[in-house]
Amino acid sequence: MSAQQFVTVTVEEVTTEAAGVVSLVLAARDGRALPGWTPGAHIDVVLSRDLIRQYSLSSAPDEARWRIAVLREPDGRGGSAHLHDRVRVGARLLVSTPRNTFPLDLDADRHVLVAGGIGITPLLPMAAALEAAGRPWTLLYLGRTAASMAFTEELARYGDKVRFHRDDESGVIDVTAELDRLGAAHARVYACGPAGLLAAVEGYAESRPGSRLVVEHFTAAPDAQGALDDRPFTVETRDGRDIAVGARQSILDALSEAGVRSLSSCREGVCGTCETGVLAGEPDHRDRVLGDEERAAGDTMMICVSRCRGDRLVLDV
Repeated sequence: MSAQQFVTVTVEEVTTEAAGVVSLVLAARDGRALPGWTPGAHIDVVLSRDLIRQYSLSSAPDEARWRIAVLREPDGRGGSAHLHDRVRVGARLLVSTPRNTFPLDLDADRHVLVAGGIGITPLLPMAAALEAAGRPWTLLYLGRTAASMAFTEELARYGDKVRFHRDDESGVIDVTAELDRLGAAHARVYACGPAGLLAAVEGYAESRPGSRLVVEHFTAAPDAQGALDDRPFTVETRDGRDIAVGARQSILDALSEAGVRSLSSCREGVCGTCETGVLAGEPDHRDRVLGDEERAAGDTMMICVSRCRGDRLVLDV
């Protein structure tokens, strides 16, 4: 696994996009184009040594600058508040180069995009890419109020390809009926948003064999942390150190206690920041990032939640 790369960018624009949502346009310090990316990609934003957050890129992949959008989380751990309250035009940020755990497949016959709240951000470049490629697509965008929904003016240019639903105007949506109306039963469906919405879309996909679902989660499955209650094992570092991982301890925490630092953020297996190469041993994957082929290959894992199927793992740390 190649080492993650970081670049320093300058904040060129800060825009209020909706209630509690600001967008930041990021540019390279030397004026050159930032590295390219594909729809669904995100970056890590390093706010301090122990404060790293992930944000989907919402600009067009061929633009020289990157755009992210940040929802203020009143009950969060400080990342969104930092960006809302302390970052202004001209500020410099250390960010990772883009990586994509939510890739768009342009080859499907039909696409249905489903966004809830700030989940609209990775779907904006998907809509643009599908439109540019001339592929059939529709977008269902749900929010509680009009004021809470970002980028609605930007999406309006697509006309009736975008269906807006606001709870305060239309009540709670019947997700199954609406997805059927949009043709999702025979489409590739991309969904991003709060856990309740994703659960409803996942239930829909299970009941419609012709629907192929790809989701991006903001939070872990309810039992993700409880899964750490398991038997102990040993992690060997690339320099030959043996580190014991307790039954109720994550690999990430065990490494940290032993003085081995690894990048991390969500600690729930959904962001991908702690992805670590596996040199030997069989991982017990418990994240919501890796695909089936990546899990089967077993050469990388998320050390915040995943564990070991045997007694020993050798990790590239």
